[in-house]
Amino acid sequence: QLQAFGGGLVQTGGSLRLSCAASREIFNIIIMGWYRQTPGKQRELVATINNGGTTNYSDSVKGRFTISGTTSKNTVYLQMNSLKPEDTAVYFCYAFTLVARTYWGQGTLVTVSS
Repeated sequence: QLQAFGGGLVQTGGSLRLSCAASREIFNIIIMGWYRQTPGKQRELVATINNGGTTNYSDSVKGRFTISGTTSKNTVYLQMNSLKPEDTAVYFCYAFTLVARTYWGQGTLVTVSS
């Protein structure tokens, strides 16, 4: 019900833009965002945006990544600049609704070569 696009291979210092769209069957989304996960590690927050447009970033991506989109249109984007090898991960988009349900996308792989 969430589809994410835009992952790929990029060199250090490069940029990628991830996109995520939630199906219209998901109602009353109040937060959308991105998490990422590498093998053997827990999924970690990257960035979120709420229905008021307030954004939140992990310290590791602040100043390099920009989240945008609108929960009312069920879409979220992640512009990733100045990518580093440590940004390599599977990126998952997610949506959180007014009735406290969480939905996850299938994940898209981002690989940053050194």
